[in-house]
Order: sequence, then C-alpha cells, then structure tokens
Amino acid sequence: MIYPQIFEQKIGFDKIRQLINHHCLSPLGKELVDEIYFLSDFQSITGKLSQTDEFVRILREEDDFPTDYFIDVRYALGRIRPEGTFLDEKELFDLKRSLQTICDITRFFKRQRQDGLKRQGDSKDEIIYPTLTVLAGDVPVFPKIIAQIDSILDKYGRIKDNASHELMRIRKEIFATVGNISRNLQTILRAAQSEGFVDRDVAPTMRDGRLVIPVSPMFKRRIKGIVHDESATGKTVFIEPEAVVDANNRIRELENEEKREVVRILTSFTDAIRPVIPELLRSFVFLATIDFIRAKALFAIEVNGIKPSIEEKPFVEWKQTVHPLLYLSLKKQEKQAIPLDITLHDNKRLLIISGPNAGGKSVCLKTVGLLQYMLQCGLLIPVHENSRTGVFDKLFIDIGDEQSIENDLSTYSSHLNAMKFFLKNCDDRTLLLIDEFGSGTEPIIGGALAESLLGRFNSKGSFGVITTHYRNLKQYAEDHDGIVNGAMLYDRHLMQPLFTLSIGHPGSSFAIDIARKTGLPEDVIDEASEKVGSDYIEMDKYLQDIVRDKRYWESKRQQIRLQEKKLEEIISRYEKDLETINLQRKEIVKAAKTEAQQILSEANAKIENTIREIKEAQAEKERTKTARQALEQFKESVFDTIEEDLKITRKMEKLRESQSRKNSRKKKGVPPSGAEKKLSIAKAVIETGDTVRIKGQTAAGTVIEIQDKQATVVFGMIKSAVNIDKLEKVSRSLLKKETKQHTFISAQTAEAIYQKKLNFKQEIDVRGMRGDEALQTVAYYIDDAILANVSPVRILHGTGSGILRQLIRDYLTTTPGIKNFKDEHIQLGGTGITVIELE
Repeated sequence: MIYPQIFEQKIGFDKIRQLINHHCLSPLGKELVDEIYFLSDFQSITGKLSQTDEFVRILREEDDFPTDYFIDVRYALGRIRPEGTFLDEKELFDLKRSLQTICDITRFFKRQRQDGLKRQGDSKDEIIYPTLTVLAGDVPVFPKIIAQIDSILDKYGRIKDNASHELMRIRKEIFATVGNISRNLQTILRAAQSEGFVDRDVAPTMRDGRLVIPVSPMFKRRIKGIVHDESATGKTVFIEPEAVVDANNRIRELENEEKREVVRILTSFTDAIRPVIPELLRSFVFLATIDFIRAKALFAIEVNGIKPSIEEKPFVEWKQTVHPLLYLSLKKQEKQAIPLDITLHDNKRLLIISGPNAGGKSVCLKTVGLLQYMLQCGLLIPVHENSRTGVFDKLFIDIGDEQSIENDLSTYSSHLNAMKFFLKNCDDRTLLLIDEFGSGTEPIIGGALAESLLGRFNSKGSFGVITTHYRNLKQYAEDHDGIVNGAMLYDRHLMQPLFTLSIGHPGSSFAIDIARKTGLPEDVIDEASEKVGSDYIEMDKYLQDIVRDKRYWESKRQQIRLQEKKLEEIISRYEKDLETINLQRKEIVKAAKTEAQQILSEANAKIENTIREIKEAQAEKERTKTARQALEQFKESVFDTIEEDLKITRKMEKLRESQSRKNSRKKKGVPPSGAEKKLSIAKAVIETGDTVRIKGQTAAGTVIEIQDKQATVVFGMIKSAVNIDKLEKVSRSLLKKETKQHTFISAQTAEAIYQKKLNFKQEIDVRGMRGDEALQTVAYYIDDAILANVSPVRILHGTGSGILRQLIRDYLTTTPGIKNFKDEHIQLGGTGITVIELE
C-alpha cells in the first residue's frame, strides 16, 4: 500500500507544498498548507477550487485587498486564559493590527457584494466573489476591541500617557523631576568645568537608570556624590552628585509606579476580552484560511493554473496540460514545456503509453497523477480552458524501485505486492498509475502476468495511465475495448524524442536507433540485429508507417465529413432562399396586378381626355398633333412597363422550372446538368444594351452586340469581346448603390468566393505528373488558396528521386503571397509532402 506521504513524494506534490508555503504571509497559512489532503467529495472540491479561482481574480483585478498584517497571536490568546495574566504591549499591538486586517477583509467582501447587487440587480447569484463572500459572511469582527486598544496604545504600539488618569499623573511627575535633575546637573557641570575638574565637551549621561556626570578619576573626590560606574579603560568615573540623589530616587519610585499602572491597564483590558477569546480565535481561523487561499492563488498564477470544467463522474479530458514543476524548471532556463493532450473516458479508460526511453512516458504518467491529486486537493491546474475533468475516489501509484532489504523484497516482488493491493481495492472510480508495467523479471512471464492484470483492471472499469515496452500489452490494447494505446513520438531522422503524446496507436522503443546514437560499437549492434532478425527490427519502422498512413486517412475522412456538412448547409441555405424567392414572386405578381389595373384606369382616362381635346380643338392641327404625340408616349411607357413585367415573370418561371427539374433529379439520384447549374447561378439573361461586368471584377460596361456565346462589351473607351458565361448582369440602381458605398466586390463575386472556399481542399496530390503539368496544377491551386484565404495547404509530391519536390520548391520561392513552406511532420509524411503557409 502507498501511503499519502510516499504518494506525494513520487508525484512531486511535496515540492508543490513548499512552493505554496513560500507564498504564505504568516504561520497561520503555512499550517493549513501542511494540512492539505486529498478530497473525494465533489462539493468540497468544487468549493475549494472556486475559492482559489475567485482569489486569482482578486489578485489580478483588485488593488485594495488588505494584506498588511497577517499576524499570528493565537499563542498569546491561549496564554492569557488563566486569571491574572495579561497581554504585553507588543502582543496587544499585534492583536489590534490583525483584528483590523480581519475587519478590512470582511468589509472588502461586503462592499463587493453591494457593488455587485447594484450593477446586477437584487440577486444573490450575481455577487462578484460568491464563495469567498459566503466564507467571510459569518466571521466575527471586533470594532469595539479595536477602538479600545486604540484608546490605550499610540500608533507606534506604546501605552498612551492618557491611557488612565493615574498614568498621566505619574508621567507628568517623571517629566518634571527629570527636568529638575537636568537643570541641577547642568549647574554642577558648569561649575566643575570652570574649576577644571571636567572637560568642556562633557555632558550628563545615564548609568543604571540614573543621571550622572563623567569625571576624571583624579578629580572624583572634588565632586560630592556617589560613584556608580567607571569606563572600561578606567580613565572615567561616573558620579551622581549629592544634590540630585533624592531626585533620582524619586524617578525610580515613579518608574515603578508607572510599570504597575501599565500592568493594571493591560490586566484590566485582558480581563475584558478573556470571555471572547473563543470568538477571537475563530476570526483568526478565517485569517489563516484567507492567507492559505491567497497562497494557492499566487501559486496558480505562477504556473498558469485554472479551474477547468469539473463533473462528479470519473474521467479526464485535458488539453494543453503541462507538469507544473517541469514548467517552472524550464522557465528558469528560458525554455518551454511541451504540452500534452490526455483523455481517459468511456471505452478509453486505460491508456497504455509506449515509446523510447527518456521520451517522456514517466513524465506523462506523473503529470496525470500530480494534476489530478492537485485538483482534488483544491488547487488550480495548468490546463487549457476548454479542458474537462472528473473526480476519482482513489489514486494508486506504482513507480520507481520499492525493494527492501529489511523485508526481503526484490524490485519485482514489490511490484507484485502493489499489483495485489491494486487488484483488491480498485473499482470504477479508481485511477491507476503504473510505470514500466510488468518489468523487473523475465520478459515473457512478466509480459503475460501484466496482460492478465491489465484484463482484470479493465473488467473492474478502472481508469489508468500505464507505461510499458511490452508488445503483447500494445496488442492487447488494440484488441480490447476500454484500453487505448498511446505513443511518445520520436524523430527518427534527428534521432531525438519529441516529448509529444499521440493517443490512438502504440509507440516504438527505437532501441537499435538509440543504441547507435549513444555510440555503441556498430559490430555489437549488427550482431544484436542478426540475432533478433531483420523482420523484428523493421517492425518498428513498419508500425510507424502504418500509423502515419492511418493518421493520413483519418484526416481525409475528417475532411470528407466537413465537406458533407458544408454541402448540407449549402443545400439548406438554397432551399430557404428558394422559399424566400417564391414568397417574393407572389408579392411581385400581386403588386404587378394592382399596378396594371391602375395603369389601365389611367390609360382609359388619358384616351378620353385626348378625344375631348381633339373635339374641342375643332381641327386645330398643331394642338391635335400634340395630343396624339402625348397619347403615343403614354402608350409606349405602358407597353415598356408591361414588357418589363413579362420579362420578370418569364425569368421567374424559368427559375421555378429549373428548381423543379433539379428537385426531381435529386429525388431520382440524377446529378444536375451543366445548363441547370449555370441557370441556378445566373441572376438574369444578358441582352444587348444591358449593363454588365466580368465576374469577380468591379468595372461595369455596356453590351453592344451578342453573337453566339460571345458578347462585345464597351468598358469606358475600351471595346472587348467576352464569353457570356464570364459576364454578370447588374442593374443601374445596384451599381449606383455600390458606388456610393465604395463596395469593390460584387455580391456574385463574393458568393463565388464563398462557394470556392467551401469546396476548397487543403491538399493536392501531384504524384505521377510530369514536371510542367505538376507546376501548372500547383500554380492554379496556390491561386485558388490565396483567393479562398485558406492556410496552410499541403502538396503531396512523394519522395522518389526528389526532382518533382525540388521543382515545386523552386517555383514556390518565386511566388508572391507565400509566407513559408516546409516538410510535413515526420509522422505524417515527412519530405514526401510540402506544407505551405500563406501570408
């Protein structure tokens, strides 16, 4: 069984305690740091996490949180419980300052609560720091005691002269007596100096609490008085003149009276607060808790700790997590820790991590153990804000060498004892942490026992992180639900670990490669390779190739899913647009009928007026001619309006028929024809005299001639022949509107770009193409990528002799808009794929 202290040492939590302890302001908080313990109650965990999380916000957002005097006076309060005891001046001063700090803290949270309610309304749920406010809500404060101490002590912590009438009388008398003595001494001193008994620069001094005059030994009998002391060299004696002896005696008496009065004042105050000592101690428990929470918050800021989304069930879903101690260590070296993504849930509860030695397997295991332990001790952990986590009832660890000479235990025996304990006590709310599973004995037997134990852990529903080099365990994980392989990645070309965890496939130990890197003689390596066989040696390489291909096809499958989803969204959007068009068509037709009725009424009235004018004119030719011309112009305007309406109606009918055919084909599974696609995209039929522009351009021109599929368009002073399919019709009103708004991309062009971006693939395959064909394909592909603003993109050109790769690289160096390009990650294709990042 692993005891808590040993568990904490193995995962490094003892060092976490030391770091938090360093941030405490007093022994109050340090005692609570020593009392940190593992919790399994969900409410307790979330409460402590919320307290720390809120204090992190206070440290980052508030400037006026009181942290001046976190003084531990519990010993003094405990000492004065017996009658007749009292607090001395220092203890009383410390009590006053610490009580003031407690009062200020509770006032801080009270003010924050009031401010929050004013901003959010009268709702308790909107308190700015709810858990800390609740914590401070019922803490006793003692403003009367603070005021009483202020009446006794001055701002420096000394008893005031007016603490009592008697004390004031005594101190006034002391002051007056000292003044008299000083004047008498000055008179005696000047007389002695005039007679040469004392040097001119000598002044009265104090010896044993009495004022004296320094005199040379040869003249000590010239001054009547009492010799109190002499200097270390014997060249000076200190004489209290006879004239001031009585006064000095009086000062001694007054000082004793002063001490007795001070003791009486302190005793009186102590007697007054003795009944509330339990309440005082309770308030200091709150002060200790605040000190402790503050220290945890400072540590969280130091390691970028946050409160992740937490649920009551056991699981782990951490993103971008780092080991806090490793993070701090590398930070001092101005290096960065490589984050890990770790998931343990559902059918992936037991993670089997394999990979090379010194590749980070044990660090990954300790990271899981340390962070989960920290979390359930109420500490914030360094993970990404999108991380989620759960709660475990038990954490078991087997790491390192537990051999014991006293108990006659070998390394393997200690592992077996740990496995026996795990097997007996683990359940579906247990997190197992096992390093080098099955090692320490003969590999075949060790691997078989480890496989059996793994099956038992899995059947009990336990969670865990287990590191191993055994291939049978990797295979077991592939074949059984609930267990998943993980690999610590290794760069075979650079011969160095990447310290990156990849979940979903096993890792390789790269024993031969690492042996070669360490400088082991090549003949030894060759002999070992011959003994195990080339197939065994190459298996690691084949495994990595399979993993790379698997990840490639998984990426492909994910891209297909995304494209299907986008296609569904486009279809849904078009269907909604079609419904909108149908509604608009009905409204247009209704409006057209109303307008036609109005036009006919106006036409009849116009005809009648014209006939009347002709009759009234009585053969006045000019007037008759004018009336007829006006009638003809009105007829033309009416016919133009009707013709325009008929054109709109015919176009709407064509669109409706096209959509109907497309729906019919869709139901039968027949793809739409090219003409239908063009019709669905086209906004209007282009005719002579229409204002048009080239798709994707902003310059507008006028069509002056159409022949077959070619249209002659005048753009300003330039006449150009353009394919009709490349033109789009624009209304003059829209053109004016776009000109006013300074819009340089048409709606059609924006739609075309949007469609291109939706259908754009972030990968192109030019393997097997000739050089010129591949370069042309890449050029078009890069143009499309820049237009769609998609980055990064990948070009699959293969490895081969490297000629095609070099041609493409040479072209990319001359192409504007490219930020940089590089080989793909070694696990995803390496030099066979070029990854391009656009500007």
